[in-house]
Amino acid sequence: MFTGIIESIGSIRALTPKGGDVRVYVETGKLDLSDVKLGDSIAVNGVCLTAVELPGNGFAADVSRETLDCTAMNDLKSGSPVNLEKALTPTTRLGGHLVSGHVDGVGEVVARTENARAVEFRIRAPKDLAKYIAHKGSITVDGTSLTVNAVDGAEFLLTIIPHTLSETIMASYQPGRRVNLEVDLLARYLERLLLGDKAAEPTSGNITESFLAANGYLKS
Repeated sequence: MFTGIIESIGSIRALTPKGGDVRVYVETGKLDLSDVKLGDSIAVNGVCLTAVELPGNGFAADVSRETLDCTAMNDLKSGSPVNLEKALTPTTRLGGHLVSGHVDGVGEVVARTENARAVEFRIRAPKDLAKYIAHKGSITVDGTSLTVNAVDGAEFLLTIIPHTLSETIMASYQPGRRVNLEVDLLARYLERLLLGDKAAEPTSGNITESFLAANGYLKS
């Protein structure tokens, strides 16, 4: 779990194909790795990754094909700046909101407007996520916990203060940029709770035989 408060801006050092997946090497900048060990989780642009190497100035993690398909990590290349946050501990200040590091979908920056010292971003979410995005609710964009200032269909507005611009990669956002989105966990659980007894009924959105077969769980 994470808080959505970015601790450092790092950069991608290398992306290396490995057995059909990708191993990513991240230089972590000012992020303190003294308490990080192999197997620990670090969020990279909001994607929870497991440290499998700790060379000293960063870490390496394996990125599955599923993660590449469901996030904007395919857009990264050597030198790309990334938001970084270590997993929270029992003594961590919860300055943002509870974030799982499991991306719900990829959005797109559709507009950027200067507003005094702040910057307003209009972001378009996938249509199936629109119902989870509420005025003054929380949303995570590339791992950053943010407050939604307005909602218009599947688009929402963010007002980003100078501190957030300087401490995250948002200062570089321009229209057309793809971003990782994670909606509020409470909204997800509330939707499931409202289903009541119907939650136990199978739907097309759950695991299917084709999914099981494709992943080797069903044998012919």
